[in-house]
Amino acid sequence: MNDQAHQYVEDFMAQLTLRNPNEPEFHQAVREVAESLAPHIVASPVLQKMKVLERIAEPERVIIFRVPWLNDKGEIEINRGYRVQMNSAIGPYKGGIRFHPSVNLSILKFLAFEQTFKNSLTTLPMGGGKGGSDFNPKGRSDNEVMKFCQSFMTELQRHIGQDTDVPAGDIGVGGREIGFMFGQYKRLRDEFTGTLTGKGRDWGGSPLRPEATGYGTCYFAQEMLATRKESFEGKTVCISGSGNVAQYACQKATQLGAKVVTLSDSSGYIHDPEGIDAAKLDYVMELKNIFRGRIKEYADRYPSATYYPGQRPWGVKCDIAMPCATQNELNGDEAQALVDNGCICVAEGANMPSTPEAIKAYQDHKILYAPGKAANAGGVATSGLEMTQNSERLLWTAEEVDNKLHSIMRNIHEACVKYGTEPDGYINYVKGANIAGFMKVANAMLAQGCV
Repeated sequence: MNDQAHQYVEDFMAQLTLRNPNEPEFHQAVREVAESLAPHIVASPVLQKMKVLERIAEPERVIIFRVPWLNDKGEIEINRGYRVQMNSAIGPYKGGIRFHPSVNLSILKFLAFEQTFKNSLTTLPMGGGKGGSDFNPKGRSDNEVMKFCQSFMTELQRHIGQDTDVPAGDIGVGGREIGFMFGQYKRLRDEFTGTLTGKGRDWGGSPLRPEATGYGTCYFAQEMLATRKESFEGKTVCISGSGNVAQYACQKATQLGAKVVTLSDSSGYIHDPEGIDAAKLDYVMELKNIFRGRIKEYADRYPSATYYPGQRPWGVKCDIAMPCATQNELNGDEAQALVDNGCICVAEGANMPSTPEAIKAYQDHKILYAPGKAANAGGVATSGLEMTQNSERLLWTAEEVDNKLHSIMRNIHEACVKYGTEPDGYINYVKGANIAGFMKVANAMLAQGCV
């Protein structure tokens, strides 16, 4: 980065942090993008004059609302709901809803900002948005989750619609929660539209939607590995998380010939050197999706596995690492441990799971590294395919959706290679994803004027 570009970044970030104090996750996400884009922006008088990046970093709309509801004891509980409608230059706002105690405005703004570029990379007409609540569904009965979801949607339904804003699931929001929210939306609006994605197959959902983020991450990693004449075959894979993304990343990596040896949750991780095969994964899915248990129980069930409480799996020797849990779950020391243990590829199934120090370690050692906005775009891409099916009143086969998903991930990889290849031949996927995603949004914003 030249001096002019560096100065642009520092001036831009100084203004952004002043306008958005106490939002570290948002600052981190914007800085990463700004550093990639700065050389292109300073070379373009039009982008500077029209303040395109400044506008992208300012949400078009932020909605914050109270969510009162009754628990099973008949007591009133109060949570806070959010929807960040970041950018609609290329299509209606699109992004997940997260239910987790950590949810705050900083995290949702970072996610909505990232979503804008991720959705652009898919080539589908979708803008960027994100929402959620500080409600924690863990330990709650189905009845309590339903009451919360209904209260949450009673307010949110005023601000969303199939041509305005199309939410989906995220951490803490799976098929159960989407069902409750969709039911309330339909009841209040008296319409059956594709306003939420991640719906059940019998009522407007798409084949392969639950699998899409995990599968897509593997497809992207597959493309990265191919640039070095490598594949998943015979490789050892470490995965963090044990939710939807981690489960299906484990399934697809295993199908592609790899051995997955770790999964985790917020309490710790399990290491199974024999590998988490299809039967073991079925148990994990039952444990997590039906009984909502803890990953520790895996080690109780399978003697080959060891449980490590309060730790993350990045010290385990592996060829491929796939962080699929949450933001900033992999720091600089852990990244260095991965490199030292011979890891050749990191593909992010979560949003911004690697800290800036971790990313620097990957890139300093020239290992394959794909940021979440590229590697985990398969989820939102398939949500876009669900929107298309809803609009056409059609249902495609799982094979059709999988082929389209594979094609989209291949196209995203090609765009990253185009914009991210360095003079020495190393592919900087961070730079490539940021520039490719930005250019489409920027061109649309320039065409639409000062709005």
